[in-house]
Amino acid sequence: MNKRSVGTAGENLAAAYLKDRGVRILETNFRCRNGEIDLVCEDGDYLVFTEVKYRKTDKNGSPLAAVTIQKQRTICRVADFYRVRYGIPLSRGIRYDVIGICGSEVTWIKNAFPHRG
Repeated sequence: MNKRSVGTAGENLAAAYLKDRGVRILETNFRCRNGEIDLVCEDGDYLVFTEVKYRKTDKNGSPLAAVTIQKQRTICRVADFYRVRYGIPLSRGIRYDVIGICGSEVTWIKNAFPHRG
């Protein structure tokens, strides 16, 4: 299995995990020239931008640790573009979540980081 198909499988697992918890998936792999967001979702009143990280094992570190400050900034820039593109008002609640998958174990961190401009 190549890296992209492993990533897609992880994102599909994360999407199913979120759906089972009542989260509505709006988009997968939203891309613009600034980067990509794995999942754009609605969780209650929140618009949620979710990064998914998969590791077969934690031998090389936690998948959650792979969401660096630089990656967070990229996600925020893409989220800003998404909000402008779809006319999402600034008053709408926004959240940045991270889902780490290590083997078959899923960890969901809500509000994993603040907006980083």
